[in-house]
Amino acid sequence: MHCPLRKKPMRGSDFSAIAVPSMNGSGYLDYTVESHASKSLKIMDEFRRQEMLCDLVLHVNYKDKTIDFKVSKVHKLVLASCSPYFRAMFTSNFKECQASEVTLRDVCPQVLGRLIDFAYTSHIIVGEKCVLHVLLAAMRFQIEDVAKACCDFLTKHLESSNVIGITRFAEELGCADLYQHGREYINTHFSEVTKEDEFFSLSHCQLLELISQDSIKVLCESEVYKACTDWVGWDMENRAQYLHALLNAVHIYALPPKFLKNQLLSCPILSKANACKDFLSKIFQEMTLRKVPPAPIRGTQLIYVAGGYKSHSLATMEAYDPIRKVWLKLADMEAPSSGLGACTLFGLLYTVGGRNLSLESITESSALCCYNPMTNQWSQRAPLNVPRNRVGVGVVDGCIYAVGGSHGSTLHNTVERWDPETNHWSFVCPMQVARLGAGVAACGGALYVVGGLDGQSRSNAAEKYQPDTNTWHQLAPMSTARSGLGLVCVNGHLYAIGGYDGLNQLATVERYNVARNTWEARAPMKCCRSTHGVAVHQGCIFVFGGFNLHDFVTSVECYCPEKNEWTYVSDMPLGRSGMGVAVTMEPCPASLAPDQDEEDD
Repeated sequence: MHCPLRKKPMRGSDFSAIAVPSMNGSGYLDYTVESHASKSLKIMDEFRRQEMLCDLVLHVNYKDKTIDFKVSKVHKLVLASCSPYFRAMFTSNFKECQASEVTLRDVCPQVLGRLIDFAYTSHIIVGEKCVLHVLLAAMRFQIEDVAKACCDFLTKHLESSNVIGITRFAEELGCADLYQHGREYINTHFSEVTKEDEFFSLSHCQLLELISQDSIKVLCESEVYKACTDWVGWDMENRAQYLHALLNAVHIYALPPKFLKNQLLSCPILSKANACKDFLSKIFQEMTLRKVPPAPIRGTQLIYVAGGYKSHSLATMEAYDPIRKVWLKLADMEAPSSGLGACTLFGLLYTVGGRNLSLESITESSALCCYNPMTNQWSQRAPLNVPRNRVGVGVVDGCIYAVGGSHGSTLHNTVERWDPETNHWSFVCPMQVARLGAGVAACGGALYVVGGLDGQSRSNAAEKYQPDTNTWHQLAPMSTARSGLGLVCVNGHLYAIGGYDGLNQLATVERYNVARNTWEARAPMKCCRSTHGVAVHQGCIFVFGGFNLHDFVTSVECYCPEKNEWTYVSDMPLGRSGMGVAVTMEPCPASLAPDQDEEDD
């Protein structure tokens, strides 16, 4: 529409005569300039630098000196808009509200300059050398965005050498998120942190509070014990008085007996603390006599499932969390394996023997493989003297025992023992009969072996190995012959679970009373299965997978000894049989790859 120019300018009173054309809709103009705020701040910053329209001069008293730093003239409005501290100063009844000059005490001029720059530009650059000073000032002046940026920066740069100092700094300032991240880092990397200088600067109260947490992630309680004795040894004269209190916070009954024995014989700290040595000596005697309470466990314990068979041998490794009912995908084994044994020793998970069965070939294994949950990595240890497929595994007095199994058509009655201190396998007294797919478990310092295939038929025979005498003793037989069964120890009783009797897979369960040498029937599983995995977690028995004549089982069941009942709890990511199962600490989150995420069951 053409609007002709008027020859005469309109007077102010004539604007009312302008007719507004019809809009056929809203009669409002809704218009926003997204860059308006940043443009306005930029102009305000130009005014500041040119000392225009400024209404405040800032002085800094730092280290008892009053300093006028480079940018001293500012606008109260700008400071108050980004800092509740300055907002209160300039809008309340404080004398600074009307003042044209203000002196700030105990703040570094350069740091304050960066915060003022941020107020005008929303931009700040902070390096490792000054981040703590900037964070301290940002917390004081309540500039939350800068404080959060500094905390995020420090969180990303936490290391074993600085985490204690940063965590204590965060606690003093009240930076809750940074403090929590620091505590989690210390708990996760406890062993590395306790080797740094910062650790030895802790007070005895701080150390006591640290080791009293069950959230500490350690492979073995000996790491906590060693940290305490190292801390005392740093200043023996002044710290020896605190050793007994520290030892009471250590889970002494969780220490390996061999380790405790060596400490009593050779620890220089204990040789100068008679009361502490007597305290530990009494506990060691209780361990020797098997009169010990259940050792409290630090952190979260998961059930690990390694390898197995479905159409071919598998290299997969997963962990099941019975509390959250989720599966965690972990690093694969170095080679596929089924019919393997598994156990936990000093927090490390070990797999023993097995075989790699595929369409192309069958390779039986003598390997001893070690998985470290702190690093999510596998490594090799000394191999068995002979390959052992469908081997039974147990741990007694800090050594791993490999029982029976087969190599080709040969069934073994031999037993080997691995000593972690020498990384060496040696033969011990053989069993009375050969056994393939037998149930093996440690209980009360002895090794129990039940069932299995002797080359002719399934067996119901049971026997016990005494390491101190290197002898086997015949026990009362089970009521049912079975191979491919699971055997676990709970509260001084052995549970023989499922298996194959030569005709059918079994759901039946028998319990052995160690003191009375008798077997009794217990509630059967919901599903028949053989060559399944079994483990004990928090006093309950878990069974995984297996084979039921028709298919590979996916279900996981849990047995409560007090209630004598089984319940379904989950399905495995993949049904399989012949896997190794053991319980140990949850893996360190930092060691997991992004694709190794949790899966809901």
